[in-house]
Amino acid sequence: MLTKLKRIDWTIVTILVLFMIISTMLIYSATVDNPRYASLNFQKKNLIYYGMGFFIFTVVTFVNYRLLLKLSWVMYGAGIVLLLGLYKFGTVRDGAIGWYELGGLDFQPAEFMKIALILAVASFMARRAGNYLRLGADVVPIGLIVLVPFVLVFQQPDLGNAVIYLVILLGMFWIGNIRFSHVVIGTAVCAGFVALFLYLYTAYHIPIKTYLNEHEKGHWATRIDTYLYPEQASRDERLQLERSKIAIGSGSLWGDGYLQGDSIHKNFIPVAYTDAIFVVVGEEFGFIGGSVLLMLFFTFLYRMILIALQTHDPRGSYIIIGIVSMYVFQIFENIGMWFGLLPVTGVTLPFISYGGTSLMINMVSIGLVMSILIHQEPEEELEV
Repeated sequence: MLTKLKRIDWTIVTILVLFMIISTMLIYSATVDNPRYASLNFQKKNLIYYGMGFFIFTVVTFVNYRLLLKLSWVMYGAGIVLLLGLYKFGTVRDGAIGWYELGGLDFQPAEFMKIALILAVASFMARRAGNYLRLGADVVPIGLIVLVPFVLVFQQPDLGNAVIYLVILLGMFWIGNIRFSHVVIGTAVCAGFVALFLYLYTAYHIPIKTYLNEHEKGHWATRIDTYLYPEQASRDERLQLERSKIAIGSGSLWGDGYLQGDSIHKNFIPVAYTDAIFVVVGEEFGFIGGSVLLMLFFTFLYRMILIALQTHDPRGSYIIIGIVSMYVFQIFENIGMWFGLLPVTGVTLPFISYGGTSLMINMVSIGLVMSILIHQEPEEELEV
């Protein structure tokens, strides 16, 4: 036990503690002057979630990840069942059926599915033992493994998490030794799909928007229009993005100061404690504060990539790169959308945005990385 304790990457643990402090401070600032949230004590709940998260992180760290790989298909199946169950027992929020309410606590199966998917794909790819992935025997089946939860989550609708599944797939294909010819084919297909979508959406914009509105999915068209055609979107549709840009811009180099953000504390920014948490960083801590946070994320990801390079088990490398891919996309998407670089989605900023389920899954993910790091001895027979 002591030997394994010494193997833990304490740099990553230290960064997790810093994330906890930063997240709690930002959540408090985002809610303290909002009458809807001030009495809910989200900052205290965040500390409780982090306490639970560190406990889960410790447990997963000392559980041999090979045991979890043996359970990967059970976890994948459970994730699919939970996603299907949402259509009968799920709670609707903002037009999406994505949560179970469990005695005052919320559980989002789409978050759990990320880990289950990474483990299932890693287990499948391990059969090739590092050799090139075959198109029919490997690439297509793995694609179908990801396609099932992608469709279920997309239908909720939760485009942000659905796209994360695809990003995980791409990252794991890369580390899993996919052939360059298959990459070219996949890129061509994706480029053709995007081009076709843009053409059809532009040519049949009004019928598509009418159809989405009739089926209570008008917010999809709003987000697409705000990104692709901001000059055509109404003022209400552009409001959140424009206010976010103004708030970040007002922070300038050093920011307005903690608890001094004008836009945040006048409640001009909706959901500032979850999706728009980086707007709080930009307004109150400025370019310097945002840069420090990004440097912490960079160091965090860099340390995980080093572990992936050092591990002797390719399955461990697959898992870590899947986790890193997930975080890279979430960080890039969450921050980029408030600068107008990417469409606004419901993707949260890992470890910083408020959210119990996402934080628990993030802590499980890092626990998996640590488990891979400290269990580098030759594989032993593990009984489930």
